[in-house]
Amino acid sequence: MITFRGGVHPYDGKEYTKDKQIEKLEASQEVVFLMKQHIGAPSIPVVKVKDEVHVGTLIACAVSANIISSVSGIVKRIEKRQDASGHYQDAVVIENDGNYTSDYEAHENNIDILTFEEKIEKVKNAGVVGLGGAGFPTHVKLNVKEPEKIEYVIVNGA
Repeated sequence: MITFRGGVHPYDGKEYTKDKQIEKLEASQEVVFLMKQHIGAPSIPVVKVKDEVHVGTLIACAVSANIISSVSGIVKRIEKRQDASGHYQDAVVIENDGNYTSDYEAHENNIDILTFEEKIEKVKNAGVVGLGGAGFPTHVKLNVKEPEKIEYVIVNGA
């Protein structure tokens, strides 16, 4: 049997949560979407104060990754907010109505009838990014020159 040698093996602390039930957490009354979600240029808000948004509404566009609302409610402010690094950046503040209203139509994402290019466009429009720290846009990773030559896809899901 071959085993991994060397490296760092940090203590995982799993005993604190391994026997706990999953808890559903509701979003707060006020949800803040920072416009700089990745290492690239910040996103540009496409909503205005007093706009109504739903789950899935595009709230900001970017060269690399869009920002989509995860709540429904009213845009209360677009202002500077402090991020985790202590810097101030633009943010869209939504008053969450708690209803999670969505305009989603199930037939819109029937992957059996979508072309490869349409699938990539949906991933791009949804603002899907990696969770490795840089927020790299997933659509860039998927947009290969010869998709028909792909035999395997390895997904690291956390």
